[in-house]
Order: sequence, then C-alpha cells, then structure tokens
Amino acid sequence: MAKEKLLVLKEADIKNNCPECFHNELSVTFYQKQNFGKFVHKTTSEISSELKCQRCHSIIYPVKWTDDIERSYTYYQKLAEPKKTSIEFTSLFYILLLISIAVVAAVVYVFTQKIIEF
Repeated sequence: MAKEKLLVLKEADIKNNCPECFHNELSVTFYQKQNFGKFVHKTTSEISSELKCQRCHSIIYPVKWTDDIERSYTYYQKLAEPKKTSIEFTSLFYILLLISIAVVAAVVYVFTQKIIEF
C-alpha cells in the first residue's frame, strides 16, 4: 500500500477577520501531495490548501470567505511554488532489478556454454 503525505509548500498569516469569531488571526497553508510506496516515491502535481483561524481553530471554507480573504488567498497562492513532479525509485527497486539481471545473465550463460543439456 502506498502512503500519502502532504508536503507544506507555503504557510502564511493573513490579517483578515475570521467569519466565525471576528478576530484577525487567520493562517493559510498550501500542501503538495506525495506518495510513498515500496518501490517508488512520487511527487504529484496535486496542490491543496487550508485556511484556519488561530484563535477559534476552525477551518474556514470558501463559502464563508469575504472578498478580502479571497484576495489575500490568491496572493499567497501565487507565492506557493510547487516542486516539480518526480518519481524516485527506492533501493529495494534497484536491488530487485540487479538480482533479476543477474538471474537472466546466469541463464543465458548456462545455455550458451551448454553446461546442462536438455
């Protein structure tokens, strides 16, 4: 099973009022999704975000955003540069690859030298 992890790209405090408690202690966080498997570590292009009030600890969904919050959000969204999508192979992948190449080479060697006749 592949495990998923969210890598923090950008975290910033926004000086806008919270729609829930009306204090100006909001923070926005942008995440990039990463998948970790036994053979491959993959960075995807999927980016998610979360807008949260630091005082009342509630997540502010886009339905409740004001125009000021939306402007601040789009500004910080432009600043959050995602990492390139990439695939990294694990050491287990390389070990299995080398073992399979060695087995194929041994079988080819045995049949070319005619050590075992069929």
